[in-house]
Amino acid sequence: MRVGVPTEIKNNEFRVGLSPASVREYVGRGHEVTVQAGAGAGIGCDDAAYEAAGASIAPDAAAVFKWAEMIVKVKEPQPEEWVQLREDQILYTYLHLAPDPKQTQGLLESGVSAVAYETVTDAAGGLPLLAPMSEVAGRLSIQAAAQALQKNNGGLGMLLGGVPGVLPAKVVVLGGGIVGLNAARMAMGLGADVTIMERSNARMRYIDDVFGGRIRTRYSTAQDVDEAIDEADAVIGAVLIPGASAPKLVTREMLKDMKPGSVVVDVAIDQGGCFETSHATTHADPTYVVEEVVHYCVANMPGAVPKTSTHALNNATLPYGLQLADQGLEAIKANPHLQDGLNTHKGKVTNMHVAESLNLDFVAPLDALGR
Repeated sequence: MRVGVPTEIKNNEFRVGLSPASVREYVGRGHEVTVQAGAGAGIGCDDAAYEAAGASIAPDAAAVFKWAEMIVKVKEPQPEEWVQLREDQILYTYLHLAPDPKQTQGLLESGVSAVAYETVTDAAGGLPLLAPMSEVAGRLSIQAAAQALQKNNGGLGMLLGGVPGVLPAKVVVLGGGIVGLNAARMAMGLGADVTIMERSNARMRYIDDVFGGRIRTRYSTAQDVDEAIDEADAVIGAVLIPGASAPKLVTREMLKDMKPGSVVVDVAIDQGGCFETSHATTHADPTYVVEEVVHYCVANMPGAVPKTSTHALNNATLPYGLQLADQGLEAIKANPHLQDGLNTHKGKVTNMHVAESLNLDFVAPLDALGR
């Protein structure tokens, strides 16, 4: 199969769909790979490194999109990219369609078979292609919170871990999944006072066992969330419903009772955000203030650490990507986990959560593919 890797063009996105090591794996399986010139610059890999791995170099994105049968990216296609997609192509990347009707319409009009990293599943019911970026984003969320809490950045002027004789910041994490656990681990490591809000009793027992009680857990009702964020210096939004829009756990009214200069970091912003007052920001302009609370809502947080995140992502996406390259759409028919990943095909929405979130008709993946 002809596999194309364009340069990412989202604001301050430095990751790349395939590393040279991954290119070598594709080429070793008999596939042709073309990489746009300069695509790997953000991870310190020049065109020569890709050529050494067996790729050819294309001068621009148009050449990649025109030539490729399968496009491998990191972030969702931007408007100037989705108009270059076509019905006989497979798109393999993060999509996050539920809160993005414009992109969804663009993909439907193109007819492309779009496989979203964030909805591919595994035998354990997990999201293996989302997990590595959830780990990165969870850890980065605490770095972001620590920066935003500085007075010069509009925050309270607190050191996350305090010092002897001065209490540390109180960090509340909404959700005890992969993002939440990694955020809590980082916050605890910096000496913060950490509470995770969670609804799964089994998950709370797990957290308590793993951290030996050093991280507190609290059952997540609306009342408990309201009380917890009133006392918090930083709140991390880490909730996820696979493929669907994130639930709004914190309303504007609830925000009014938070401390002036406190911080919220909405890691769920790719799926619409879990704070009512959230809207996507960029690394170039990451924060804004609502009700005297600093909001950090960067939609591609792992893009700030592209060397780490590209290699972590490739470790997860490579096996599924090779299946798609080896077998094309037959791989999706044969693999129920790739069926979960298929979001659009020939103008049809093939993910139930996306369809429900956008009020569109849903067609089961196998029915859309013609079984």
